[in-house]
Amino acid sequence: MSEIKSYLRSLERSRDSMRPEHRPKVFSLRGREWDLLDTVFAPLHAGTTEIVLDLLGLSDSVRRPRRGAFLEIGCGTGVVAVTAALAGWERVVASDVNAKAVANAALNARRHGVADRVRAVHSDLFDGLPAGQLFDTIVWSSPYVRAPEDYRFGSSLERAYVDPGYEAHRRYVDEAPRRLVNGGRALLHFSSRGDMDGLRRIAAETGRRLRVLKRHDVVDRGDLVEHFLVEVRSGEGASEGNDGTVRRGGLRTEPAPTAAQPA
Repeated sequence: MSEIKSYLRSLERSRDSMRPEHRPKVFSLRGREWDLLDTVFAPLHAGTTEIVLDLLGLSDSVRRPRRGAFLEIGCGTGVVAVTAALAGWERVVASDVNAKAVANAALNARRHGVADRVRAVHSDLFDGLPAGQLFDTIVWSSPYVRAPEDYRFGSSLERAYVDPGYEAHRRYVDEAPRRLVNGGRALLHFSSRGDMDGLRRIAAETGRRLRVLKRHDVVDRGDLVEHFLVEVRSGEGASEGNDGTVRRGGLRTEPAPTAAQPA
């Protein structure tokens, strides 16, 4: 395993993020102030939250009416979910397996005046959501670094950094498309630090197709890392086509001019 994909390196990052200097009670991000509770993923310690905002087209301050429901899996502090509401989404659900993160997201929804449109829910992926509840857009910034299947989490925060055996990825890829309204989109923030071949195998085994909508390259502590916004689609009726599609890292990649604005 390369150093950049090492789960031990990610676990070290999770421990480092708990140091007091990385955990201000209030932090600034993209021109707004945010509350941070103990044991919740700290956006300032990693650049992934800002990358997700960029990939989703939520970086500017322009409000655009977006009808329908938006679900963020693994909401952490709620930055993405709250920003989605501020950007115009009518109904937003912010879910997390960490109860402290659920409280944190609700706190930030109140801070920014969108508590009437953001509902924070304690849920392990989709398990805590009502059966049959559907969404127009589902987003998960996944813990894309793969840990051994038998690894046991040492803290709730570690769940934000690694996924043992890609069990959570399998569940998301399998279930997310079933939680969409007609024409909805299930999106996954993934990275070259993850196991792309493993993700592709999961998609094949669950009858799903993966399409890279957008990519963003960053230098992460001296390493060049590619970040991807991946759409997870049902495999029925889909075809590779003859339209110049290319493959990168085992995932299907094709032009997607509207990728920055999930519909």
